[in-house]
Formats: sequence, C-alpha cells, structure tokens
Amino acid sequence: MANSIRRYEGRHAVITGGASGIGFRTAERIVSEGGTVSLWDVDAAKIDEAKAALGASSHGVRLDVSDPDQVDKATQETVSAFGKIDVLICSAGITGPNAKVADYPIDQWKKVVDINLHGLFYCNRFVVPVMQKNGYGRIVNVASIAGKEGNPNASAYSASKAAVIGLTKSLGKELVGDGITVNAITPATVDTPILQQLKPEFIDYMLSKIPMQRFGKVEELASLITWIASEECSFTTGAVFDISGGRATY
Repeated sequence: MANSIRRYEGRHAVITGGASGIGFRTAERIVSEGGTVSLWDVDAAKIDEAKAALGASSHGVRLDVSDPDQVDKATQETVSAFGKIDVLICSAGITGPNAKVADYPIDQWKKVVDINLHGLFYCNRFVVPVMQKNGYGRIVNVASIAGKEGNPNASAYSASKAAVIGLTKSLGKELVGDGITVNAITPATVDTPILQQLKPEFIDYMLSKIPMQRFGKVEELASLITWIASEECSFTTGAVFDISGGRATY
C-alpha cells in the first residue's frame, strides 16, 4: 500500500465500523499515507481479518458503540496503546427495518437510534477530551442523504442521521479555538455490506433517486473522508459534505 502522499505521518486515527466497508477502506488509505489506526468494531472476526490486511500499523478493539462504558474503556485502551487520538471517524451504523412509522417496531427504533446516534455521541463525547489535551483533532461523522431528505419506510435511520448532522454542527462550533474540526458527510447509498440489510425493492428505490444512476463506491467516500480528516482541511468545521451522485438538493 505504498503511497507518495504522507498526510498521516505521526497521526493516529480511531475508526468505528473500521473492520469493513467504508471504515476499512478509509483505514487502508490512512495507513497507506503513513498513519496508524485503531479499528473499533462489533465483529471480532472481521477485526482480525482487517488487522491481518493492514499489518503492524493497525490495532483493534471489539466493542458495542451503544454502550458508553465500552466506548470509555476503548478510548482509554487506545490512548494507552498510542498515547493520543488525532482523528475520529464514526462510520459504524445500521439501517434498521423497512417499515412505515405506524408499523415500525419500537424495539428496532430504539436499536437504530442507540447505534447510529447515541453510539456516535458516546464516541465523540469520550474522544474529544483526548484531542483537547493535545490541542489537535479531526472528527468526521458519517451521516446520510436520508438525514437531509428523509427516506420513506426508513424513519429511524433518517431521523438518526438527521440528528448526527445537528450534533456535528453543534460540536463543531463548541470546539472552535481548540484546534479540532468536526464535520459530517452525507452519502447517498453506497455499495457496501449494509445493503444486505435492505429489501430489494428499497434498494431499487434508492438507486432511482440518484441522478448518476449508480451507487457510490467505498473508495470515493474514503477519498473524501481522508481529506476532511487531514491537516489540509483546516478552515472548515460544523460542515456537511455532500457525496450523493447529484441527489442532494441542498
């Protein structure tokens, strides 16, 4: 994974959902640019596979991000191992079932919000003080175009991702002056394993909404994320970066 660009020399990144999909591809980019990564993921087997692929520059923590105690412990473990956290990329998330609001299972609503919103909040909450201590940080929260526009029959997912946008804007303003930026991305549907959680008719609907008539690629998201999470992106915070193939209207 040799790369002539070395934006991440001396930097350590935490990536939630880092053992697969967008998170893993982003980890590959960061390692190829000289950085080290901690993969925070719920799947221990995938963590082992990802670490084997990334080599000595990677570290793994198995956790459930919806449990604040586990997130606190993971933060402490990562700091003990690397001394700091320069970058936090929150890409862990689930879609939840496809159902109308009137029929939406309450337990599933809570699960989606617990992982997509509460879990992301916990990660931001516990990592920010580490960044403040070092006077530097880059946080990238992965939201969704659904958080801007709302997808029918996906109310929990849409609501959780809209809340991520609001949290990002609020935290970005809080940390101005601390050397820490906080930004979000709002991708349209991306070709990742998360599609396996969706019904075929819903996947067809999502594709029909994208003017480019294709899904995004994980490499495209990783490219955007690694710029936002680098020192190069220094004057933008509390912002939302669109990557939706033309779908976004604002």
